[in-house]
Amino acid sequence: MNISETRIEAAADNRPGRRRGTGPFRSVLETVGNTPVVRLNNIGPRHVELYAKLEAFNPMGSVKDRLALGAITAAERAGALRPGQTVIEATSGNTGIGLAMVCAQRGYPLVIVMAENFSIERRKLMRFLGAKVVLTPAAERGTGMLATAERLAEKHGWFWTRQFENEANADIHSETTAREILADFKASGLDYWVTGSGTGGTLKGVARVLKAESPRTRIVVAEPENSQILNSAIPQKRRPDGSPARSHPDSRAHPVQGWSPDFVPKLAGDALASALIDRFEPVSGIDALRLARELAAREGIFCGISGGATLAAALQVARTASAGARILAMVPDTGERYLSTPLFDEICEDMSPEEVEILTSVPPVRRKPGSASKRTEELSPEAVAFVDAAIRSGDDPVVMFGFEWCEFCWSVRKLFARAGIALRTIDVDGAGFREDDRGGKILRALFDKTGRRTVPQVFVGGELVGGATEVLAAFDDRSLHARLSRIGVAVDDEIVGDAMAFLPGWVRRSGGVMRTGEDA
Repeated sequence: MNISETRIEAAADNRPGRRRGTGPFRSVLETVGNTPVVRLNNIGPRHVELYAKLEAFNPMGSVKDRLALGAITAAERAGALRPGQTVIEATSGNTGIGLAMVCAQRGYPLVIVMAENFSIERRKLMRFLGAKVVLTPAAERGTGMLATAERLAEKHGWFWTRQFENEANADIHSETTAREILADFKASGLDYWVTGSGTGGTLKGVARVLKAESPRTRIVVAEPENSQILNSAIPQKRRPDGSPARSHPDSRAHPVQGWSPDFVPKLAGDALASALIDRFEPVSGIDALRLARELAAREGIFCGISGGATLAAALQVARTASAGARILAMVPDTGERYLSTPLFDEICEDMSPEEVEILTSVPPVRRKPGSASKRTEELSPEAVAFVDAAIRSGDDPVVMFGFEWCEFCWSVRKLFARAGIALRTIDVDGAGFREDDRGGKILRALFDKTGRRTVPQVFVGGELVGGATEVLAAFDDRSLHARLSRIGVAVDDEIVGDAMAFLPGWVRRSGGVMRTGEDA
């Protein structure tokens, strides 16, 4: 049996949608699906039962894990995807994250095309999972992403998953998501199923099953109120393969990432043409943001903007629903990939006045006299010799005494790495310095030599430059360049930019400058 056949057999055995046991699972892909439906108890009118299906319980935190696994598995079975072939897709992020997981586990290189205006967290997650992410101009919108993905696939012979037209996208939702919903509401029945529409795969795949097997369930689709392209009198212009020929004329920018691109995807158009949609609910961006925050603060459910938008639509349905109606809202992903978006604009990083009041309601914790190491403690001759040798080493003229996971030490490491400056780091808290308190002895010898009791301490050519903030400031005012020049090290300023940007974020937010002796 070849590698491809092995993967297909494993995929068939580990299809998502079956009830999970306690494991062990044969791979992370077996954990896709079977996401929980939970009752919302603190949001919504009391005359209805409001539920949410939490797709963040998928391994990569979104509903798109299902699409990714379904598309890759279907391509393997059809022989369209060869072992080791590069996969490419255009995505706002969640599909790319799901594909990165599947491709990492199955052994495929992955290239993602994404518009530059989508959240930074998504880029980093995909790259962390091993994918390459290329960014297209925001002005080119979704159609620009698709055009770039198509050109790259053609040029390099890569496999393009084509999430917006790929029937495997809808099929995986018919096989898993829809079955899970029917099972959860088998005894009580479901009156309304509320969803947004991105690719249309969830909509088409779930709606066609519910229409056939739960005809009482009304299908409600939420759209941004300023970009109602699916619920439009203007049809989407398409190419022969079903992909969009151009942007939809009613498309407008909106904050719900993953919803309503600037065109009507084929799968969403199929759902509309097949009369699978019973009702549309327009949702404002303000309500989407507000209700995502309310879900977290009032229900303990952490979701993204699309989850808040779907809940807003579900609440609009609830206002006119009959008593006892059961309403299920799809909550597509987790809020962790929205930290750099407007969803978190009102969330402060520094303490609020109320939090300061809580902190100051008790006396500050103070170190007991005598708990710190005494400066008069006898120094180790070996430690003194080690410090002197390290500082004066001709082989390593730039040296830092620090701690392994100190934020300020990492600021110096990152600056010097970006500038291409060789740096010897002596992490006195590292495993190699634990025996017989060797690290502590070296630290005491260092403090005695410099008269400073701070970490890190950076030396260039045997001279103390200072701690992290002093080193970064010296780089910015170019005084560090003169020291480096004397030991034959040249620096390219353009590579680095603002050195102070390497400080921890909480320091930059507090003003970016600390007094000498406050590095650690």
